[in-house]
Amino acid sequence: MTLSTRALMGATIISSLAHPALAQTTSDENVTALSTIVLGAGLVDGVAIDTPQAVTVVTQEEIDRAQATTVGELFDLVPGVQAIGSGRVAGESFNIRGIGELASSDESRIITTVDGAIKFYEQYRLGSFFSDPALYRQVEVLRGPASSTLYGSGALGGVINFETKDASDFLENTDQALRTQLSYSSNAEEMMASAIFAKRFTENFETLFALNYRTAGNYSDGDGNEIAGSEFDAISGLVKSRLTFGDDGAQALTMSYTRWDSDLDDTEYSQTGTSGFGTVDREIIDDTLAIRYENPVLGNDLINLDVVLSYSNTQVEQSDSSAPFGPCVTASLFCDSEYGYETTSLKVENTATLGGASYDAYITTGVQLSHLERVATTVAGDLGYHPEGTDDKIGVYAQGEFIFNDRLTIIPGMRADFIALEASSDLGSTDADEVAVSPKLAAHYEINDTYAVFGSIAHTERAPTIDEIFSYDDSDGETYSLDLTTETANSAEFGVSASYRDLFGGANAMDVKATFFYSEIDDLIARDSTAGTPYYENIDSSKIYGLELEVAFEADRMFMRAAYSDVRGEDQSTGETLTSIPARNLNLMVGGRDQSRGIEYGWNGGFFDEISYGAGDDYASYAVHDLFFDWSPQHGALQGVKAGLRVNNVLDTQYENSLAGDPGEGRSYEISLARTFEF
Repeated sequence: MTLSTRALMGATIISSLAHPALAQTTSDENVTALSTIVLGAGLVDGVAIDTPQAVTVVTQEEIDRAQATTVGELFDLVPGVQAIGSGRVAGESFNIRGIGELASSDESRIITTVDGAIKFYEQYRLGSFFSDPALYRQVEVLRGPASSTLYGSGALGGVINFETKDASDFLENTDQALRTQLSYSSNAEEMMASAIFAKRFTENFETLFALNYRTAGNYSDGDGNEIAGSEFDAISGLVKSRLTFGDDGAQALTMSYTRWDSDLDDTEYSQTGTSGFGTVDREIIDDTLAIRYENPVLGNDLINLDVVLSYSNTQVEQSDSSAPFGPCVTASLFCDSEYGYETTSLKVENTATLGGASYDAYITTGVQLSHLERVATTVAGDLGYHPEGTDDKIGVYAQGEFIFNDRLTIIPGMRADFIALEASSDLGSTDADEVAVSPKLAAHYEINDTYAVFGSIAHTERAPTIDEIFSYDDSDGETYSLDLTTETANSAEFGVSASYRDLFGGANAMDVKATFFYSEIDDLIARDSTAGTPYYENIDSSKIYGLELEVAFEADRMFMRAAYSDVRGEDQSTGETLTSIPARNLNLMVGGRDQSRGIEYGWNGGFFDEISYGAGDDYASYAVHDLFFDWSPQHGALQGVKAGLRVNNVLDTQYENSLAGDPGEGRSYEISLARTFEF
C-alpha cells in the first residue's frame, strides 16, 4: 500500500467520524492542539484553527512527551516542517514546505526567533540552530510567505518562534518551586540532568533559573553502524524574569537570557553528514538576550505597544584539524579558525483597536532595525566562501485585521525592508544596497460554527545575503556574485477547516485543517559549484506546491494527532525535482489516558514515501514506529513526580531521510524522571 493510499484511507475515516450530523453543542471541557492560542500569527485573540494561515503550536506537554535530544525532533507532528542535516546536535537546520537547504544561506527564507530575538548561523558542514529543547515551553510554526509582513521580507518558508519557559509555569500553587529531571537514552548512552528554580519575589516580579547538561556517545543506525561524530557534551541555561507594573499591572517588562555551550575535541569536522573531512577540536557558544516591554495602554484603544530589544551571538572556534586533504597552507578550510554571527535588533510595534456595530479592526504598524556582523577568520587569512561583512536592515510594515459580523476576517499587509550589505575591507568588494517589498492579502470566512474557508495571496522579495553576494572564488579572488538578482515569489494558499465538538454525544473535540499552497519563485538563489564561477547563481524559475492536512482529536480517555504533507517542487528549466523538496510523509499519534491515575500512553508512526532527485539520487520509502508511556501521580506521596518511558524505532528500522546527511537512529529505550518540589 503506497503512502498516498494510506493517507486517503485515513482522511476517509476522519471524514466519516466527523460527519456534520454528529456535531453537537460545543463542550468547554475540551481543547485540541489546533485550538491553541497563537500570538505570532498577527491575530489578537486568534486560535490556530481560525487563522487564514497554516499555524501549528507545539505545546509544553508535547515537548515533554517527545523527550527530544534536538529541537528538530519536536516537529514530527507539524506538517510540512522537518529538521535537515543529521542527528548530530551541531548539524541541524530547518526545512518548511521545501524551503531550506544546508548548502545554501537560508536565514531570510526561514526566520527563526527565540523570545523574539532573531537567530541564524551559517557555516560549511554545520547546522544553523544550536539549543536544547528543554529550555522551551512552546514552539510556534507559521508556514508560508504570509509571515513576511510581521517578521521580514523573504520568509518564503515561514517562521519558527521558540518561547522559553516562564517562572509562572511552575508557580501555580506556590511562590517558590524546584524541578529536577534525569533522563537516559540507551542507543547513544545519552544522559541528561536539569534543574529549574522558579520564585515569585513579589506579586509583580518573578524569576526562573534553568540549567541543563547533556552528554552522549555516538548513536547507531538500524543496522548497528555507529555514526561517527554524533557524540557530544553540552551545557545550556536560562535566566528569565518578568516584572509587571502600572495601572492594574497592565505593563510588563520581560528579560530572558539563554546560553548553549558545547566543547569537543576530535569530533567530526562535518556535522551535517558523514564525510571524509577528518576530525577537529570545536567549541560552539550560542548566546541570546531578549528584553521585551509590553504596554496595552488602559483607556486608549489606539495604543498597545510591544517592544523587543534583542542580541544574539553565535561563536565557533576550531583547531587541530586532522583532515586528510592537506595541511592548513594548502586547504584553508582546515586551518585554526573562528566563525561568528552577532545580531542586534530592535522591534517597535503598536496595535490600534477600532470597532463599530458590525466590525472590529486591529491595525498593527511597526519598525524593525537590525545590525548583523559576520566574522570568519583563519590563521591563513580570510575565506572566500565565508566572507566577512555587515548586514543592516530597516523594516517598516503595516497590517490590518478587519472582522465583519464575527464571520469574515480580511488581513491586508505590506512590508518594505531597506538593506545595506557591506563587505569586510579586506575583500575589496563593492557594497550593495537592496530594497525588498512584500505585500499580502489574506481572508478567513466562517461558514457556520463548524466549517470555515481561508486563503491568501502574497508577493515576497528576498534580497541576497552576505554569503550569496560577497562569496568569491579563491582561485582569482575577484569572482563575486554582485550581479545576483533579488528573488521574487508569488504565492497563493487556500484551505478549509472544521471544528467539531461533542461527537457521538460524548465530551470530545476534533479539529481538521487542510491547506493547499502554490508558489512560483523567480531568480531563486542557489549554489553553483562550477570552478571559476561565482559560488551563487540565479535559477530562472521554479515552483513549489502541495497539500498539508492536520487533525487533532481529544476525548477524556483518548487522543489522536495526524500530520500529512505532500510537497512538490521543480526547476522549471530542467524539470528536475528541487533537492530541497522533502519526501511525501504522514505522521500519526494515537494515545489513551487515565486522568485519575495521571497515565498517558500511545504510539507514534512516521511514514515516508520514496523520492528521487535525478542522476541516481534516490531514497527508499520507510516507516518508523515509537511507543510512549507517561505517569504523573495526582495524589499521595508521589504527587509532583513525572515519569516517562519511550521506545523509539521499535522495529530497529534502517532508514535515511532524503534531507538528512546520515541514516537515522536505530532502536532506543528512553526513560525520564522529573520531580517538582513546592515550598
